[in-house]
Amino acid sequence: MRPLLVVLPMLFIILVSCDNVKKKNGTVRHVKNDTNSISRKCATMKVLEEHLAKDSLFRKRMQNIEEATQRYITLSKTQTNLAEDTITIPVVVNVIYSNEDQNISDAQIKSQIDVLNKDFSKKNMDIDQIPEEFKEIASNIKVQFDLRQTQRKLSTRNSWGTNDEMKFSSSGGIDVADPTGHLNIWVCNIGSGILGYAQFPGDNPLTDGVVVSPQFFGTTGFVQAPFDKGRTLTHEIGHWLNLRHIWGDGDCNSDDFVSDTPISDRPNNGCPAYPTINCETNDMTMNYMDYVDDACMFMFTEGQKTRMRAVFEADGPRASFVQKMN
Repeated sequence: MRPLLVVLPMLFIILVSCDNVKKKNGTVRHVKNDTNSISRKCATMKVLEEHLAKDSLFRKRMQNIEEATQRYITLSKTQTNLAEDTITIPVVVNVIYSNEDQNISDAQIKSQIDVLNKDFSKKNMDIDQIPEEFKEIASNIKVQFDLRQTQRKLSTRNSWGTNDEMKFSSSGGIDVADPTGHLNIWVCNIGSGILGYAQFPGDNPLTDGVVVSPQFFGTTGFVQAPFDKGRTLTHEIGHWLNLRHIWGDGDCNSDDFVSDTPISDRPNNGCPAYPTINCETNDMTMNYMDYVDDACMFMFTEGQKTRMRAVFEADGPRASFVQKMN
């Protein structure tokens, strides 16, 4: 998207506006559906707006994070020798289920972690499908994910919504585990066609993490096409690491605060033809932060890498992950 041309206070106004039984079976059981009638639905920006409305100090924390991020981006342009050690993120998966299908197998969970580790290291098999104009900026984020614990809980509740109740034992969910050093992922049926949602850096640590519906998690077991390649979690972790949707949740004048992603005024769905143009340049429809089908998204950019890695810097909101790793 276009370079940052506004002062940070004004930028922030735009920034937040929008639009215990384990199963071993690893076979694929696709949910029957009309794949032409389903499109990606991420509730992250809706949840962000709700959290901003509830927490008067959250807006200021996000503004401070954005200022620190922009400083790091500027520094990265002048100091090309910035440390880029691989960052390993410990993961806790919390499975909340009301039926056998929702109690996803260990194999399904492993398949999802495998996808993350490939996608965030540019080792995904479909990386060679990137169009020539974007190949030079496709990036290895140098972030890996280590599954440390899986927690399971049977519930009579079949749909959880987006109000974070799955994150509290007091409301029938599972409490967050050490959010300063672990990425918590809740796998439960969200409902309303929502695939997942994430919490941005700077928000309440008691609800920090990502939520994904079980049929959109991993590549084997209880999975639903066309979101059966594990890319919903790749997308949502992008948000958790401070990425916006690639179209900036607005028109051609909106911004995702990444300089090397093209301008667009809308999400792309399905598997769009290349080139697709919605503003003046070719859309990067294959970017993980668009809304295309799992099989049609396969890259982050160098600019997105810089923005994500900024959160792990000493003054970043996820610095504790690096501190605990050392």
